[in-house]
Amino acid sequence: MFDVCVCYADLLNRFDPRAFRWALTMKLAVEEINQSTQLLPNYTLGYKIFDSCAYPLTGQRAAVAVLNGISEEESPTCSDASLLLAVIGESGSAQSIVVSRILQILSHLFDEKVKAIAQLLVRFNWTWVGVVRGDHEYGRFALQGLLRELKGTKVCVAYQEMIPLLYNRQKALEIMQVMKSSLAKVVVVFSAEGEMTPFLRDYMIQNITGIQWVASEAWVTASVFTGSEYYPFLGGTIGFGIRRGHISRLSDYLMTVSPENYPNNPLVKELWEALYGCSPHAPSASQLPLCTGQEILLVQHSAYMNTSSPRVAYNVYKAVYAVAHSLHNLLLCKPGMGPFENNSCAQSNNVLPWQFNIAGEEVNFDLKGDSVPYYDIINWQKGTSGNIEFVNVGLFDGTKAAGEELVIYEDKLTWAGHQREVPVSVCSASCPPGSRKAVRRGEPICCFDCIPCDSGKISNETNSVECIFCPEDFWSNEDRTICIPKKVEFLAYDSLGIALTVISVVGACLTIGVFLVFFHHRNTAVVRVNNSELSFFILFALTFCFLCSLVFIGEPTRWSCMLRHTAFSITFSLCISCILAKTLVVLAAFTATRPGDNIMKWLGPKHQRVIIFSCTMVQVIICAAWLIDASPYPSRNTKYERSKIILECSVGSSLAFWCVLGYIGLQACLCFVLAFLARKLPGNFNEAKFITFSILIFCAVWLAFIPAYISSPGIYADAVESFAILASSFGLLFCLFAPKCYIILLKLESHSNLANVAKSLQNPV
Repeated sequence: MFDVCVCYADLLNRFDPRAFRWALTMKLAVEEINQSTQLLPNYTLGYKIFDSCAYPLTGQRAAVAVLNGISEEESPTCSDASLLLAVIGESGSAQSIVVSRILQILSHLFDEKVKAIAQLLVRFNWTWVGVVRGDHEYGRFALQGLLRELKGTKVCVAYQEMIPLLYNRQKALEIMQVMKSSLAKVVVVFSAEGEMTPFLRDYMIQNITGIQWVASEAWVTASVFTGSEYYPFLGGTIGFGIRRGHISRLSDYLMTVSPENYPNNPLVKELWEALYGCSPHAPSASQLPLCTGQEILLVQHSAYMNTSSPRVAYNVYKAVYAVAHSLHNLLLCKPGMGPFENNSCAQSNNVLPWQFNIAGEEVNFDLKGDSVPYYDIINWQKGTSGNIEFVNVGLFDGTKAAGEELVIYEDKLTWAGHQREVPVSVCSASCPPGSRKAVRRGEPICCFDCIPCDSGKISNETNSVECIFCPEDFWSNEDRTICIPKKVEFLAYDSLGIALTVISVVGACLTIGVFLVFFHHRNTAVVRVNNSELSFFILFALTFCFLCSLVFIGEPTRWSCMLRHTAFSITFSLCISCILAKTLVVLAAFTATRPGDNIMKWLGPKHQRVIIFSCTMVQVIICAAWLIDASPYPSRNTKYERSKIILECSVGSSLAFWCVLGYIGLQACLCFVLAFLARKLPGNFNEAKFITFSILIFCAVWLAFIPAYISSPGIYADAVESFAILASSFGLLFCLFAPKCYIILLKLESHSNLANVAKSLQNPV
């Protein structure tokens, strides 16, 4: 005969019929195994039951008694018992932890429980939660495990409160005040139903609602909270319950327990006192009335008789069978096929407890000696009679791959406040796309402010930690959620471009009109005295000056960039060269009227053309060198305004650009000096004055252009340059030709006076 004592520590502060049912379940399993011919034949299991009274120190004493051994006189339950091999754990987790420490039994199932709760919090995006625990090892272990599992997730613990072991109403009210004032609307509770009962009683008195409870396995299926008065406060509670199963003989077995069948069992006597409020056979210390002990079990005795879907009882039943199967595999092991060193088997007279950490597949234990965790997800919903019903809405299956263990049927869920939508429990509202999270100094990472992304950066996800830069040719939209192509700008044919185009065309048409007037009246004294050939050259150059401003309008290309600066510089140089030649002729003509002067022979028509060609050719050479060495080219400017791409013409060589402008300025200055010297010519011939005014306007326009061009942003730089071209062209046109056109068209009688002046010239042209 081989006896095994199974220690089941049932911790009862007051007599608990439900816990007594669990103990009887263990007894039923032992009897079934002993009656089996297939499992442990020729061996008998025995058991001892220790009561810790729901107090860790009492459980500790029971564990020490197991280690030290109890004499037969003190506990004659087992006869000739061998070494104690297994412990069927406590009905309370706090006491189980104490016992496991003493017996040095390590289990990882506790970690799986908090892992399941952590996954639940992450699943529903509850990032700001409170934790309430009991003042015992279970509460401390659970909190530590939960904090460990939440590391690396987005979930933060807003507060950690503890219900005193000896209930203190003042402390409980302080905890409730924290719960009311906190933004955390989800509260995880690691506590037993005995501690929760007075706490929830005061909680209901305070009329606190809107809390989403997440219950640990210790109280998630406690029937004491199923009354209709609890639903407004606990409805929607969700938690993990031990997997339920079916024990076919349990109900009938419990019915056989009565004082009549077990007259010497004190626990049965206490059961009857708890269920019926009477003492069978003999008066009790509480002076309860006597009863026969043959009373019939009623529906209201569900704490003892509820066997429809056992959870804890099924775990006890399964644990006893796991021990039996393990012993069976060890004791009936064949030599050379064992699980130990050199394929050896265990010795039947020397079976050590640690060897039970390796179990057969029948009991579905892992290599750590733990059963694979499997929990039902329980949701507290309103029943037809207004009471609370425990509805299975999912499961946690430890056999699945990481991240796939949790399965929830969300369409079946009811939440706190009887709502169907998942409650929100966050310290800070989620940052929408277009912003980033900025953690508040000194606060958990779940508390943050939402900072809009800067221009040129976006965030396209909720709760982005940082904003990302858009690619070079893209920019953020107004909401900072997507990158859109940058707006490309250049001096286009919009309102500004059209205005400049119209002005340019009008200027060119006016110049052509003046040319036609002069050509039509080319034989008149007015035209002849103003040197018709030079006048036609100037008008020709001015026409191109007006038209070259059109090159600055439109999308820059390589050819347009080269043309706009070179065409402008050469045409203006041609125009100023003609004016310079005309100024020299005017000045020389009046100087030549004095006796002995022969200067006009050096300023005949051929010499004038040489002056014009030579002065213009210098500019052509500068432009040619510019184009060969570093020609202007189209560029994309993103530095001035980062949200736009400004298409502009880079000058290529700044030195060449300022050289062509400087050369034009040099010509203009020379014209101005010569015209200024001729300012005292006869009053009826004021050509020198007109040249002086025209060159003065020209210089003023281009002196104003330089700072305006440098400081103008983007497309406005091209507009400024185009405007300077048009303004200086109009200045030359009006100052030089408007008075003559006025005389030709409106003052024909003045022609005779001008003819006399022409005759006075030694060498009229």
